Amino acid sequence: MPAVDIPGSKSITARALFLAAAADGVTTLVRPLRSDDTEGFAEGLTRLGYRLGRTPDAWQVDGRPAGPAVPEADVYCRDGATTARFLPTLAAAGHGTYRFDASEQMRRRPLLPLTQALRDLGVDLRHEQTEGHHPLTVRATGVEGGEVVLDAGQSSQYLTALLLLGPLTRKGLRIRVTDLVSVPYVEITIAMMRAFGVEVGRETGGSQGNVFVVPPGGYRATTYAIEPDASTAGYFFAAAAVTPGAEVTVPGLGEGALQGDLGFVDVLRRMGAEVSVGPDGTRVRGTGVLRGVTVNMRDISDTMPTLAAIAPFADGPVRIEDVANTRVKECDRLEACAENLRRLGAEVATGLDWIEIRPGVAGSLRGTEIKSYGDHRIVMSFAVTGLRVPGISFDDPGCVRKTFPGFHEAFAELRDGLR
Repeated sequence: MPAVDIPGSKSITARALFLAAAADGVTTLVRPLRSDDTEGFAEGLTRLGYRLGRTPDAWQVDGRPAGPAVPEADVYCRDGATTARFLPTLAAAGHGTYRFDASEQMRRRPLLPLTQALRDLGVDLRHEQTEGHHPLTVRATGVEGGEVVLDAGQSSQYLTALLLLGPLTRKGLRIRVTDLVSVPYVEITIAMMRAFGVEVGRETGGSQGNVFVVPPGGYRATTYAIEPDASTAGYFFAAAAVTPGAEVTVPGLGEGALQGDLGFVDVLRRMGAEVSVGPDGTRVRGTGVLRGVTVNMRDISDTMPTLAAIAPFADGPVRIEDVANTRVKECDRLEACAENLRRLGAEVATGLDWIEIRPGVAGSLRGTEIKSYGDHRIVMSFAVTGLRVPGISFDDPGCVRKTFPGFHEAFAELRDGLR
C-alpha cells in the first residue's frame, strides 16, 4: 500500500490558530487542517476582528496581543470543542462584550471547570441558559492573572485554554491542577507555546497536585508547520493491522511527533501488528495475528473507538480501561461503541470507565447500519470494521466533515489498495 496522506492535526491547528491570533506579528501556518471544526475556529477569529489570509497550503494570521479588534461580537462555535473552549478564553484577555453559542451537540458538552476557573481569575462570564454550558457571554476587561485551581479530569482542554491564556495576563498564571486526563494533549500545548516564545514551568508532587507556571509577556509570531493528525492516522493503521499482509505508511508522523495519539501503534504492536516508527514516518503491517489485550487508554482516549471497532477480530478479550472521559465527547462514545458492536453481533460488557469486547466466532458478525450520534470518530472507527464485515452502512456518514471531509474517499482508496 502506498503512503497515506493524512490531513493536518485538528488539535495542533486549533492551538496554532489561538497562538497566532495572540502573537505579536504575522504568523504563517503551513498545511493546517481544513475541516468543519477548524473552519469554525477561523470563522470565530474573524468574527472577533482578527485578520486571516489563506492560500491553498497555508493560513496567515495577523496577531493582536491586546485581544479582539472589535468591542462586541457574536460567535457561533459549531460542533467544535476547541473553538467553544478556547475562543471565550482568548476573548477574556481583550476588552469588550462577546457572546458565544454552539450546536445542540456542543451545548450538551461540559464547560464549567474552565468557566469557574476564569471567574476565579476575575473574568465576568455568564452562562445564559444552563450553568456550565453554552451559550455564554464574556464581558472582558483583560485578565490580571495570579493563582487558580482547576479540575481537568473531564477534559485536558480546560488546562490547555488556561495555559494559552497565561502569557496574555498581566501577571502570568499559576495553575494548580487537581485531576487531569489526556496528558499528551497538554504536552502538545506546552511544546507549541515554546515554539511561539513562551516557556511553561512545572512543579509536581506533594498534596498540591501538579502546578503549571506561565509567565506574562505575550507570544511572538512565527512560521509553524502542522503535522498530520495522529488520531485520524489511527484508522488507517488499524486497517493494516486487521488485514494480513497489508501495510500502511503515514509520512510526516514519526519520531518526535507532538501527538500522544501516535501511541496507538504501540497498542497495535502488542496485539501482533508489525510497527516501525522512524524519523520521517510510521509504518504498520498486518501479520495475521491480532491478540486480545487489556489497555489503559486514559492518555489516548480519542483512539478508544478505533480499538473497540477492531476488537471483535482479536483472538481474546479486549478490555479498554480508564476512559470515563469518553462519555462526555461528541456523544457518549463508550456506550455508542458498545451499542454498535452489539448490533454487529459482538459480545460486549461496559462499566463506568471501561469496555470489554469478546472475540467473535468466525462469521458471527453481521452487517448493520451504524448509529453515529453525529460523531465523526464513531463513523471512521467502524469504517475499519467494514473491511472485515460486509454490509456496514452509516446513518450519518457526512459527520466526518468535522475533522476529515475526504475520509470516505481516502478510505475507499485504501480498501482498494488492500485487496
